[in-house]
Amino acid sequence: MPANILTPAAVLVVWTIAMCIWMAATRGPALGKLGTDKLKHGARGQDLEDLIPSEVNWKAHNYAHLLEQPTIFYAAVFILVLSGYGPVEALLAWVYVVLRIVHSVWQATVNSQPMRAILFLVSTIALGILAVQALLATL
Repeated sequence: MPANILTPAAVLVVWTIAMCIWMAATRGPALGKLGTDKLKHGARGQDLEDLIPSEVNWKAHNYAHLLEQPTIFYAAVFILVLSGYGPVEALLAWVYVVLRIVHSVWQATVNSQPMRAILFLVSTIALGILAVQALLATL
């Protein structure tokens, strides 16, 4: 039996929650320094872009990213669990998750574009192959 492909998916779920907590832990103090008089009624996260430091916003940007492309990952994993998978697919799932976690840490701390782009590109390639494998498993 190949490695459980659900484990990397569960790790990414937990990592997404961790990023949410990291975002809240940095935004809270930044908002405290800002004061509520600068926030418009019903403000959303996007409204904070010009009000709080970029380094604080980086965590929110990454959290949003973790709620975008990984939805394809979760769908591919679900399809593979139902249709069958092997060690290659489990490895691809781990490659994707590890690269997304590294991407998160990089974006939330250093945020230099060339490395972010490389991490995103390689993780997207892994996801693309995983998605094709999910398609093939259903045919």
